[in-house]
Amino acid sequence: MKLADSHCHLNYKGVAEQQGEVLARARAAGVASMLNIATRESEWDAVVGTAEREADVWATVGIHPHEADQHPHIDTAKLVERAAHPRIVGIGESGLDYYYDHSDRAAQQSSFRAHLAACRETGLPIVVHTRDAEADTADILRDELGKGAFPGVLHCFTGSAELARTAIDLGLYISISGIVTFKSAQDLQAVARSLPIERLLIETDAPFLAPVPHRGKPGQPAFVADTCRFLADLRGEDADTLAETTYENFHRLFAKTRA
Repeated sequence: MKLADSHCHLNYKGVAEQQGEVLARARAAGVASMLNIATRESEWDAVVGTAEREADVWATVGIHPHEADQHPHIDTAKLVERAAHPRIVGIGESGLDYYYDHSDRAAQQSSFRAHLAACRETGLPIVVHTRDAEADTADILRDELGKGAFPGVLHCFTGSAELARTAIDLGLYISISGIVTFKSAQDLQAVARSLPIERLLIETDAPFLAPVPHRGKPGQPAFVADTCRFLADLRGEDADTLAETTYENFHRLFAKTRA
């Protein structure tokens, strides 16, 4: 089984303290590529540093919507400048989170648009976080794509079938996390069954959202194998084939990883 963890936080508490061991376990589980995601400016150096040290780890640069109020100075130009680094292969995670509203919604929207403009300018994919903000997320993506194309992925997807269809129609990918293994995730399971395999990614969002049978433990990239096996069974597909296809999808979307 050859896998990609399309979204993890290797520098977060729960993983960072044992990063070497976590990476070794991931590799032993068949994880050949990992994307280390940034959420605030203060962690950019550490996130990129891990990607510089580890040949199978890449990085993003971005500001999570929770952090938008604290980062008004992070504009398109700053994102574009930082994204020139050879190990930075995506922009984000960015988007809208109206569930917690840790940042003003207008600030979240402005930050999201700045990230999308950086994607247009660099050609790098946007990594989208969206929670309880489907209509505004879809509207902003449509509006910004109307100004020029860019690739992207809705990460840790828990949205509606309508949002999934919209994302696919806009040319985006959808990434499924360990949430799909939860007994309470029947709506998500229904959506996951219907997603076209050529637009599908798998992630852990480690150290969060450990899948069954690891509930209650800090998530880690090795667990992407468990989510893959569950998802393959759910979709009636061979697990090795799903792993290989989503691995290829990851490198197609994050094309800078091939350089």
